[in-house]
Amino acid sequence: MNGLIVVSPVFVPLLFAGAVMVGFRRLRVQQAFGVAGAVLGLGAAITLAALVWRTGPQSMHAGAWPAPIAISLVADTFSALMVLLSSIVGAAVAVYATSEVDEGRRSMGFYALLLVLLAGVNGAFLTADLFNLYVCFEVMLMASFVLLVLGGDRCQMEGGLKYVTLNLFSSALFLAAVGIVAGSAHSLNLGELSVRMPAIAAERPELVAALAGLFLVAFGLKAALFPLHFWLPASYHTPPASVSAVFAGLLTKVGVYALIRVFSLLFAGLAAVLDFMLVVAALTMVIGVIGAVAQFNIRRILSFHIVSQIGYIVVGLGLVGAGDPAARRLALTAAVFYIAHHILVKTNLFLVGGVIGAMRGSEDLGRLGGLKRSAPWLAVLFLVPAASLAGIPPLSGFWAKLGIIAAAVDAGAWLVLAAALGAGLLTLLSMVKIWNEAFWKDDPTPVSEDRGRRPTAAMVAPMVVLALLTVAIGLAPQALFDVADRAAVELLEPDAYLAALGVAGGTP
Repeated sequence: MNGLIVVSPVFVPLLFAGAVMVGFRRLRVQQAFGVAGAVLGLGAAITLAALVWRTGPQSMHAGAWPAPIAISLVADTFSALMVLLSSIVGAAVAVYATSEVDEGRRSMGFYALLLVLLAGVNGAFLTADLFNLYVCFEVMLMASFVLLVLGGDRCQMEGGLKYVTLNLFSSALFLAAVGIVAGSAHSLNLGELSVRMPAIAAERPELVAALAGLFLVAFGLKAALFPLHFWLPASYHTPPASVSAVFAGLLTKVGVYALIRVFSLLFAGLAAVLDFMLVVAALTMVIGVIGAVAQFNIRRILSFHIVSQIGYIVVGLGLVGAGDPAARRLALTAAVFYIAHHILVKTNLFLVGGVIGAMRGSEDLGRLGGLKRSAPWLAVLFLVPAASLAGIPPLSGFWAKLGIIAAAVDAGAWLVLAAALGAGLLTLLSMVKIWNEAFWKDDPTPVSEDRGRRPTAAMVAPMVVLALLTVAIGLAPQALFDVADRAAVELLEPDAYLAALGVAGGTP
């Protein structure tokens, strides 16, 4: 029974994706199955998270074969939390899209693609071997390729070309690394690799260092780390807001998840690589936020902020190389907390940006203004995630950044600390720019009614729910910190993860 619960966040979206395609001739049927699949997938994720929290890591081995022969899925605290967050985003976007996505895109299979994307994302979070991680990446990316260009607008095709090219290159590097690992360790099971890799590192340190570099580049491209980030702000503003929101919330986080999972299990002893990762993370924070400050389109600003905020998360992984065990634990705890905060906030900001574009017919700040008076409710829904992204207390972003800063202080990473503080100030500046230009200043082309269409309840409700979650985490952060701390302990001491896989080295 527990095995079925583990696989359900992957199986439910795939099942309903098939149902959507069966009803492809009727848009209302597609929409109903699409929303139902996303909502039931959320229910499956909640059930899995509750089970893992009560009883510890859970596993499912396909065909009842033992690891490493079977296709194995393992849900520990970290992966269960990520599945829960991805399912929240999926349900929110599915409801929002009922009003935002036009009939043409829905007739081309929007909801089926969204559900396949969610299945690929959840599979990547749950899989316990490198090859199936690659397979889940490709499932996710194939769906995302089509979603990005669905509708065929010129700007979508230009952004999609960059997105596809860079992600295919990343996949090629990942597959090459998988092949080298299989040839050297004779296994792709993450549990077995965590036991065998130290011996391989002792015999052939240059090989393991090269493998770490390959994985860093492959996953760094998917996570949009500097200097591999330029494809993201060139593409994420081009599709409908529903697509941008799910991309912003989830896709780069899959790359970050893979970095944390693989490096904590296989390469935690490579201090030089982790130190280099800290440098990359600091540059990612600074370069991303500078790009955001220079933009004047809402979704392009938010796209650059995805890059910058990924830097904060990767700082937490880089600090795993710190000498103090308490600093390592705090760093990973802060990184997991930051991921949860950022997924909710960034998804919501893209949804708000979509509503602004729908109401005013533009997301260019020069053509916006007066929204504070004409739509005060929208001003509130923007202010909550924007202030959280900037780290204003008592919202979730304040606690997330405080955790990263505290970990950097404990580890003595002063340059990283300076980069985090500087990026935080510039993040606040860019959020204030959107607030002043879109909401506070007078409308440059005043009219009695909004020029676009009024948002429906289906568009507003997901934004309200995500904003309330952000406020709740900010007012009561200890609950999420407890979950993040347990996830960090399991990452640093993976005996329970190995035991769930039935691999020698784990504690039964």
